[in-house]
Amino acid sequence: MELLALGINHQTAPIDVREQVVFSDDSVENALHDLASHYAVKEAAIVSTCNRTEVYCSTDKPEEVTHWLANFHQLQVRELEPYLYTLPREHAVKHAFRVASGLDSMVLGEPQILGQLKNAVKSAELAGTLGLLLHKLFQRTFFVAKEVRTSTEIGANSVSMAAAATQLAERIFGDISAQRVLLIGAGEMIELCAGSISARNPKSITVANRTTEHAQALTNQFNAQSITLNELPEQLPLHDIVVTCTASPLPILGKGMMERAIKKRKHRPIFMVDLALPRDVEPEVLELDDVFLYTVDDLSDIVQEGLDSRQGAVAQAEAIIDSNVINFMHWLKSRELVPTIRALRNQAENYRQYELERAIKLLTKGGDPKKVMESLSKSLTNKLLHTPSDVLNHASADERDKLVDMINRLYQLDRLE
Repeated sequence: MELLALGINHQTAPIDVREQVVFSDDSVENALHDLASHYAVKEAAIVSTCNRTEVYCSTDKPEEVTHWLANFHQLQVRELEPYLYTLPREHAVKHAFRVASGLDSMVLGEPQILGQLKNAVKSAELAGTLGLLLHKLFQRTFFVAKEVRTSTEIGANSVSMAAAATQLAERIFGDISAQRVLLIGAGEMIELCAGSISARNPKSITVANRTTEHAQALTNQFNAQSITLNELPEQLPLHDIVVTCTASPLPILGKGMMERAIKKRKHRPIFMVDLALPRDVEPEVLELDDVFLYTVDDLSDIVQEGLDSRQGAVAQAEAIIDSNVINFMHWLKSRELVPTIRALRNQAENYRQYELERAIKLLTKGGDPKKVMESLSKSLTNKLLHTPSDVLNHASADERDKLVDMINRLYQLDRLE
C-alpha cells in the first residue's frame, strides 16, 4: 500500500467542474465508508473546500480511487480525468505540507485551510479510515504548517476572500456607507465577510439563514437584523450588496428571482458575490444587465495583491517543507521494513522456543545442566546461521562480493578483527 493524494483544485479545474465533486460535511463520513469498503483502499481522508476536493489515501491502485470519485458523484471518469492530479509518496507528502501552509491556496498564506484539514482528519477518525500512515502524515502536516506560519511572513499583507469581496464592492460603489448589505448563510466565511464589511459602516446589514436562531450570533455581533431564506424574494430588492455562502447542494438564487428583484429596484444595479461551492446563484444570472455577479474564481486577481512582497517568505516556506518531506519519507521507508524485521524476529523466536523446550525436557530427565546448556547454545547458533551461510556458499560469482559486504555490515564483522 502506497501513500497517494488525488484531487482537483482551483488551479486545475474551473468552478463548474469543482462544484460537481464537492463533499458536504454530512456526506464525508459515508463517502469514506464507501471508499474503504468497496475499493482497494486501506486508509482515507477527504478534504473538500470551495477551492479543492482531495482524497488522501493508502492504496496500490490509484485508478480505483479515480473511478470511485467519479462514480460517487455520478460522473464519467473521462469527465474528471483532464482536471485530476495524482500524487504518489513524497509528492503527496509535499502537497499536503504546501496545502496546510497556505502555499497552494488561491489566497497565499490563508489560515482557513488548516481548520478544514483538521476537520477532514476528524471525519476520517469517525469513519474509522484514519490509520497509522495518515495519522502520522497529518500530524506532521500540522507541525509543518505551524513552523511555516511562525518562521516566515507568508500570511503578511494577504487579502482574504472576505476582504476581496469588500474591496470589489468599494470599487463598484466607491463608498459603501450608503449601501444595504445582505449576507446569506451563517458559516465561517459569512462571519469573515460580516467583519470586513461592517468595518466600512454600511447603511445596514441583514443576515439570511434557514433559521434565524443560527444567525443570532452574527446579528448580535454586527448589529444586524436577521431573516429566513423564505423571505429572500421580498428582501432582495431592498439590498445593494449580496454576499452568499451556504452549504446548499442546489442554487438558492435563480435567474427568475433576480429578474423580479431588479424590476422592483427599477433597474438599479445590484452587486453579488457567490462564495459557495456548489454555487448559490444560478450561472444564468450573469446574463442580467443590472447584476454584477462574481464567484470565488473571479476574485483571484484581488487576492493576489501583495504577492510580490511575500516571495521571500514563499522561498523560506518551501525550504522548511522540503526538509520535512525528507524526514517524513525517512520515517515512511523505515516503516516499510517493519514486516521484514518482524518476520526475522519471529523466526529467531521460534528457534529459541524450540531449543528452550528441548533443553527443559532434557533437564527434567536429569540431564547434565552444563551439557544441556552447551547443546542449546550450539543448536540455536547453528539454526540462526544456517540460512545465511547456505546462501553465501551457493551464491554465484556476481552475487558473492555483494553478499560478503552485506554480511560484514549486518553482523559488523569488521569490528571483530
